[in-house]
Amino acid sequence: MNEEYLKKYNYIINKPGLKKAIIVINKILTAIVYGAYLSAILYLAIYNRFMLIKFIVIPGISFLIITIIRKKINAPRPYELLGIKPIIDKNTKGHSFPSRHVFSVFVIATVFLDYCLIVGILLIIDGILLAYVRVIGGVHFTKDVLAGALSGIVFGSLIFLI
Repeated sequence: MNEEYLKKYNYIINKPGLKKAIIVINKILTAIVYGAYLSAILYLAIYNRFMLIKFIVIPGISFLIITIIRKKINAPRPYELLGIKPIIDKNTKGHSFPSRHVFSVFVIATVFLDYCLIVGILLIIDGILLAYVRVIGGVHFTKDVLAGALSGIVFGSLIFLI
């Protein structure tokens, strides 16, 4: 697995245009989801306070839970284990599992499914792309982003029970 990871990493690192694209795509995908989330919060503050509470409480509490879990597990990042410089600028030690970026996208996308199905689906696609970029960017292993996505879906699904 590490050999395959390093092979892909070396391919990307030797292509400056591809490396820059990964950095930019990471920022754009992250900005899209947080922009959609902030827009929904502002809209719901005016038009649907009950949905607003669900939109804030579910992602907020679950984010804290995931943060505690990450801290306890303290899994190393690819660049720590493999001795590489990540493509996506990061110098954090540990706290790789699960991916909080991917978790956040998927929990937000899942709560959006109850509010606006089309936006929820688009954000899930955003999350899939972000997960891929975080792995090829050298800041997470595949297991990190899969765990982040799955836990985001599970926590986000609580919106359907409230």
